[in-house]
Amino acid sequence: METIYGCLERITYYNEETHFIVARLQEKGKKGLTTIVGNLAGLNPGEFLKLTGRWVHDKKFGLQFRVEQYETVVPATVNGIRKYLGSGLIKGIGPVMAQRIVKEFGLNTLDVIENSPAELARVEGIGPKRIAMITKAWEDQREIKEIMVFLQGHGVSAAHAARIYKQYGKAAVETVRANPYRLAADIRGIGFITADRIARHLGIDPNSVMRAEEGLLYVLNELMSEGHVYYPRESLVDKAVEMLEVERGVVLTALDRLRADQRVILDEDAVYLTPFFIAEARLARRMLALREAGSTVRRLDPVQALAWVEKKLNVRLADRQKEAVALAVQSKVVIVTGGPGTGKTTIIKAVVKILCALGLRILLAAPTGRAAKRVHEACGFEARTIHRLLGFSAQKGGFQRDQDSPLEADVIIVDEASMIDTILMYHLVKAVPPQATLILVGDVNQLPSVGPGNVLRDIIDSGRFDVVTLTEIFRQSRESRIVVNAHRINRGEFPDIRRPLDPGTATDFYFIEEDDPERVVSKILKLCRERIPKRFGFHPVRDIQVLAPMHKGVAGVENLNVELQNLLNPGGAGITRGHRVFRRHDKVMQIVNNYEKEVFNGDIGWITAINREDQELVVDFDDRTVKYEFPELEELVLAYAVSIHKSQGSEYPVVIMPVLTQHYVLLQRNLVYTGVTRGRKLVVLVGSKKALAMAIRNDKPQKRYTRLRERLAEGDNNR
Repeated sequence: METIYGCLERITYYNEETHFIVARLQEKGKKGLTTIVGNLAGLNPGEFLKLTGRWVHDKKFGLQFRVEQYETVVPATVNGIRKYLGSGLIKGIGPVMAQRIVKEFGLNTLDVIENSPAELARVEGIGPKRIAMITKAWEDQREIKEIMVFLQGHGVSAAHAARIYKQYGKAAVETVRANPYRLAADIRGIGFITADRIARHLGIDPNSVMRAEEGLLYVLNELMSEGHVYYPRESLVDKAVEMLEVERGVVLTALDRLRADQRVILDEDAVYLTPFFIAEARLARRMLALREAGSTVRRLDPVQALAWVEKKLNVRLADRQKEAVALAVQSKVVIVTGGPGTGKTTIIKAVVKILCALGLRILLAAPTGRAAKRVHEACGFEARTIHRLLGFSAQKGGFQRDQDSPLEADVIIVDEASMIDTILMYHLVKAVPPQATLILVGDVNQLPSVGPGNVLRDIIDSGRFDVVTLTEIFRQSRESRIVVNAHRINRGEFPDIRRPLDPGTATDFYFIEEDDPERVVSKILKLCRERIPKRFGFHPVRDIQVLAPMHKGVAGVENLNVELQNLLNPGGAGITRGHRVFRRHDKVMQIVNNYEKEVFNGDIGWITAINREDQELVVDFDDRTVKYEFPELEELVLAYAVSIHKSQGSEYPVVIMPVLTQHYVLLQRNLVYTGVTRGRKLVVLVGSKKALAMAIRNDKPQKRYTRLRERLAEGDNNR
């Protein structure tokens, strides 16, 4: 074993799952850069490291230092101190300020910050406020250091260590030693696997019931993230036994204890996390009660109302559209579903027009900000996200609108209802006044919600509510191959991919055949940078959205983002977090719901500023700026390419989508259908006909365990 010292210059590769890193180190006393490899978490360029390990010779990459243990150390040279302070570790000090401080205090810089911070006032630009910020950050770093030493061997990043310190304060190490599994519940971003690794290191018995309880909850949560609302008992136990590598009896004992503590609910053979059981059961009960309650909408002649609204909107409604509008002004709960170009938005406009004329209070909402903005622009009526509609407040603890403080409305219309998961639908229906009308509009053939459940499909299949299914494509939409091909795909037919007969004309749907994944990526890059902007005039970042079925692989979301960022926003100062580099003007996406910032999973924005001194990054989400502290950057990912699942509820001027046989695990009809219907003006598929045909033939979407349909169909009398 050898020990080397040096400054971390850059990270060239980082695996989030294993924390395996390949990086370049400016080793002390050497001119060139040293390649280091190993499982190192939470490092940032600019940090000084003491590394223990051994030298190895890789056949492909040459001499490398394989790290076994590491720790950050305080630099001993003026240049080292400047780099250390300027690396972004200390809030209030960026590269420019670090240069000034080191120029003033030289080798005594760190001693001044530690023992005489008031002397920092001698440096231009540092006043009492910044001194207080620097002092606090320095003290926090010193206390966090103890936590880092404790956690560094267990794959916990610096960002997570900061959160652990923030959550538990000086009692952090003591708390973690007592019950490391608390981390999985208390600290965002730390899951069971990491907590379990720490527990084993601390000597907790792998066969303990406590570990099995937390393992069961972990497995259930993972299954919820796949869309299930519950999971069959035997299958759940099998998965837990396999994952935990313990006897079946230990898992069964743990399950009994979780039931006794009401952390899970066992409903016949179905195991629910308690909040999901409550949400599903009460959602069914409230939907049925809403259907039976009286209405504040007075009776009117539907024939007269339809004639009046057609004249006002200067449209001729199709028979199914008339049926939908008539039901919407007469029934308590109505579902309108249909594909693109079938007139769902026209129905919303007509219903709003009629109900406004009656003087009724109407609320229009959608699951995402983009979907709400789109329906607002189409209908000319204010629309809000469901979260805003229900008055979510992180400070007050949840949704402020519920059965005790219901929405002030006679009619509530929700667009893009296929996106709504079980929990959100429960909170929405809970806030609907009993006398109000609820109208759900959406495309049931799209992918189901990202969150657990298959709510719109279950409501329709229950047979308990009025449903209108729109199938007719209107003339102006029939002229679009996007719309026509979306419906062909939905019917299980191969899309029309013929070139236009006249070379001087353009279509809005193209298929570029290519089987090789690397050449697919190359063609996508050329489409984004050159061909589409030049031919159609679309902006390569603002207008074009690449959608991919999978995250991994050459043509997966992660690699596409790296390639597109380097092509469309190369160079410039950025901030590195793990394997991600964020630069000013980057297109980014929020990947978790952050209720405090009011940004939600799937929201897309653009980085407008990076402030190293204040350790903040600013993102513009549709003209609303949101600040992120550097430890919060794990909530963001690059969004030049996003998964088709994450694109739900959004529309883009241009969609480019790779379709390859390597995506076979996820190649399903509703996946391709959803991707195609996200494109408004142009859709380009790049891939193999074989893969596209495989997807269209596969009309068996992954099963989601949910009992909402049964509860609605049978009546949820005893829940």
